Amino acid sequence: YREIIGAIKNPKTGATLDDEGRLKSVEVADGELTIVYNRDDIEIAAKRDLEKEIIKSVAEDFDPFKVNVKTVSSAPPVQVKEKAPEVKQAPEEQAQLKVGHGTIGNKKKVAGVGKVIAVASGKGGVGKSTFTTNLAVTLAKSGLKVGVIDADIYGPSQAKLFGVEDKKPMATPDKKMVPIKSFDIDIMSFAFFIDADSPVIWRGPMLGGVLNQFLFDVKWPDLDVVIIDLPPGTGDIQLSMVQNTHVDGVVVISTPQDVALLDAQKGLNMFKKIEIPILGVVENMSAFVCDAGVEYPIFGKGGGTVFADKMEVDFLGAIPLEMALRESSDAGSPYMSNDDYKDRKVYQSYLEVGSKIANSLGFEEKVSKPKGFFSRLFSK
Repeated sequence: YREIIGAIKNPKTGATLDDEGRLKSVEVADGELTIVYNRDDIEIAAKRDLEKEIIKSVAEDFDPFKVNVKTVSSAPPVQVKEKAPEVKQAPEEQAQLKVGHGTIGNKKKVAGVGKVIAVASGKGGVGKSTFTTNLAVTLAKSGLKVGVIDADIYGPSQAKLFGVEDKKPMATPDKKMVPIKSFDIDIMSFAFFIDADSPVIWRGPMLGGVLNQFLFDVKWPDLDVVIIDLPPGTGDIQLSMVQNTHVDGVVVISTPQDVALLDAQKGLNMFKKIEIPILGVVENMSAFVCDAGVEYPIFGKGGGTVFADKMEVDFLGAIPLEMALRESSDAGSPYMSNDDYKDRKVYQSYLEVGSKIANSLGFEEKVSKPKGFFSRLFSK
């Protein structure tokens, strides 16, 4: 099998794995095939194509689930270029997490950041991370400078959603982490520090310590707003955040059905109890929109508005689901980054919700307002 796999071409260069000396090992054990290759300079999209070809090349003999493709890297850390011949810069260091217990202190603002908001849900599976990603892109396209913190330590998704799974943050000379930039968004995620297949077996205080670092040990540029993608529930990470950080508001996400709204109510009540402003409720996956434009309310209808009225908070809007939203998320290319979708219901819904959130944060004069049909959305 080494000869077969060695003949597969690098999508970036057209040369074979053997020609480039990338193939490190090919082993068969217990009915499984394990391939190890060097992936230096191969971007994530090319990596996916290459590994599909590897699996396809042995498909006659191995079930895809019995093929393990692993990578190694030999590239040294990138060095900082000298600004002038007489001034030498120290080499960049890869950022490190200080695993330990979080601390409780006086609430403080994040340096360089105008507003900090959180996106929360009472339960998993309601599309909170996808909403966070597309809200960030929506606000950035309106003219705001935006950052995202992926605080869902057990299931970090932002690296995947922004297409930067293969990136590693570097560190400044004073040991501050440098966020990864994608689609004009500055991002910090736990996914940058762990292998995708590695489980996170940590207790709550340690998780709070990581969030504290993402807030205060990152060299954030001057930003208008940072959006924190919280894990579901009402646990340690949420409490650690509010104990240490000045948070300007929270957006609560739920799907329309009763079982999701019951959990959302618990989360919303927690934020009320600890006196964090509730920016409003978003009903996500309000309906499935098929290619013909027909809406199917598969999770029920109108639950978000009823819930918002009951809790006496603003209803920010309903965002439906369509195939392109799922496909863009899997591809690491946020739906709202694609202007080809601007006439679709999902795109319009994000514009409306983003406008209301920007207004509630005091950015009415700062954001650019589209002309024509979309200006009516921004005037609400």
